[in-house]
Formats: sequence, C-alpha cells, structure tokens
Amino acid sequence: MAGPKKIPPEVKPDKTQLENDERFPSGPWEGFFLMSQTDRKRHMMDLILTFSETRMTGEGRDFVGDFILRGRYEIATGRCVWNKKYLNRHEVGYDGYNEGKGIFGKWEILDTNQSHGGFLIWPKGMGDPTNHRKRAEVEAPAQSDQTAFSESELITVSTDNIEKSADTIND
Repeated sequence: MAGPKKIPPEVKPDKTQLENDERFPSGPWEGFFLMSQTDRKRHMMDLILTFSETRMTGEGRDFVGDFILRGRYEIATGRCVWNKKYLNRHEVGYDGYNEGKGIFGKWEILDTNQSHGGFLIWPKGMGDPTNHRKRAEVEAPAQSDQTAFSESELITVSTDNIEKSADTIND
C-alpha cells in the first residue's frame, strides 16, 4: 500500500498552534479498522494527522482509497470524533477515545447503520498497542508457597477486546 500524500504547506497550521498534549502528536499515524463482513480482518490504514486547538485534520489511504478527514478532539476526556471522506466516494463517521495508547472506537458509514465496526490508530513509531502484554505480578506472602502469575495467566490485548471496548462507547 502506498503511503498517504503529504499535506500541502497551506493546510498545515503554524507550529505554535499544534497540540502539545503527548496523546495527540501531529504527523504520521497508522492503524486498522475491522469489518464484520470480512471476518474481523484488520484493514490497515496510513494517515497524516494534525491536532490543533481541538481540531483534527488529515488525510490518508487504505484499501478503499485515498481520503481526507476533519473532526474534533477533547483534551479533558480524550474523545475524538471525525468524518473520513473518501475521494469521490462515501463518508465514514468515527467516534473514539485516546487513553494514551492511540485512538480506539467505532466507525459507521454515514446514512446507513448496516456497515460499522471497530478501529484503532496510533502514532507511527509507537508500535501496535495490541502487541503489548499487560502483566500483573504479585509478590507471594511470606508464609505461602504461591508464586507470581504464570505465563498462561497473562492477559493479552486482542482485537476482540478493542471491538468490545468500541461497542461500549456512548453515542
């Protein structure tokens, strides 16, 4: 897949206006969306995003084609809402949250409730957050023979968890 085109200089805001919250870095992002019609296969996308004064703008590319996006984000809640408009095609609404490991949530093709699914995007270079493991280890009490959790008891973040989390987002 070819990468997204660069944003023309006249579209980029002055650097002093760029968001300084580390959850919302302007620049290259990557991620995927899931569709129930394709058996929850990850459909990868590349994006170039700009976060400035609660506005998010950008462009990108995925298997459907090139797109532009426009929306808003909230620092206090981490909520992000935007529309992704494929060039000469349909528009998709995105509603998600950024909790420091990218933005996850739900998408829906506008004007229909038939096509929808989950998504996760993150700043390029951060690495896919679903490949990280959460690990909880407990120190054994002095009088016990118990040990820390075994490898089989570790919780692995999966795309199913992302989709379940996306389903709990309030409209």
